[in-house]
Amino acid sequence: MLTIQSNVSLKSYNTFGIEATARYLVEVDNDEDIQTLLQLPDVQTLPKLILGGGSNLLLTQDFNGLVVKINIKGIRTVKEDQENVWVRVGAGENWHEFVLYCVERGLAGLENLSLIPGTVGAAPMQNIGAYGVEIKDTFERLEAVHILTGQKRVFTNEECRFGYRDSVFKNELKGQYIICNVQFKLQKTPVFHVSYGDIQKTLDQMGVNELSIKAVSDAVIKIRRSKLPDPVEIGNAGSFFKNPEISVMQYEHLKLMYPEIPGYVISNEVVKVPAGWLIEQCGWKGKRFGSIGVHARQALVLVNYGGGKGLEIKQLAEKIQSSVEEQFGIRLHTEVNFV
Repeated sequence: MLTIQSNVSLKSYNTFGIEATARYLVEVDNDEDIQTLLQLPDVQTLPKLILGGGSNLLLTQDFNGLVVKINIKGIRTVKEDQENVWVRVGAGENWHEFVLYCVERGLAGLENLSLIPGTVGAAPMQNIGAYGVEIKDTFERLEAVHILTGQKRVFTNEECRFGYRDSVFKNELKGQYIICNVQFKLQKTPVFHVSYGDIQKTLDQMGVNELSIKAVSDAVIKIRRSKLPDPVEIGNAGSFFKNPEISVMQYEHLKLMYPEIPGYVISNEVVKVPAGWLIEQCGWKGKRFGSIGVHARQALVLVNYGGGKGLEIKQLAEKIQSSVEEQFGIRLHTEVNFV
């Protein structure tokens, strides 16, 4: 049974804790609900905002349309062989809880992505990643419903056109599909990725002698908790900006002026530079402006201390972008979606 509510506060539906109102809101529990909803004549004419965990969202104004909250649950194994297990997951499942589900069952491939906020359905949209691993590494396929026609379609890994924090759903198919479920191909024998960031150092501190996917997951959780604020305590959407990728030539030029500039080699021509370091060099880390600010432990995270407006955070982000571009000649792009 679909219940469409009117004039709903979205404060509890976004991890920034921004106060904004949706003209209408409906929660859907299965694929059929979505298809039924999209056939309603009144719904077809409304602007729509598809919402998962609200953890990658900045509300800058009220939403004068229909917010569709995805609550599709369920985790099941669809097939298995000697090396792999294929798992299909409802788009409304909590991402971190799904990762823990895999870790507990010895299914490898997602442990580096522990404690990333949000839902499973939102994960492929921006090809979430952390510590040298991205969702595209284990993603097999997803099912989605076309908003205009109500038709269901399968997207393969190739068809999702994954890039760095990017996919076809953020570009030419933006706002056209609602993701219902996602299927992953996970390994029974893990291939560990511990060279990125502080994972190995943290494992050493934890006294881990024998690597396991649980140990890697625990290390990632420990690192993330030490650096990133809990949205329950301080409103935030995790990393606000993408780490920029620049040419080797530009990186070498910057290294002459800033010998300590960190960088991760992506290819013979491209280096990824941590956006947090650039922002910190420009003096933003820990700065507070009334109810909003830049987090004291991680400059990549913008925060709402309570009562902050989405527009204020957007303006702060623009000032940070301008100062980084002025000092380093690098344009930062946001990871968070603005509404």
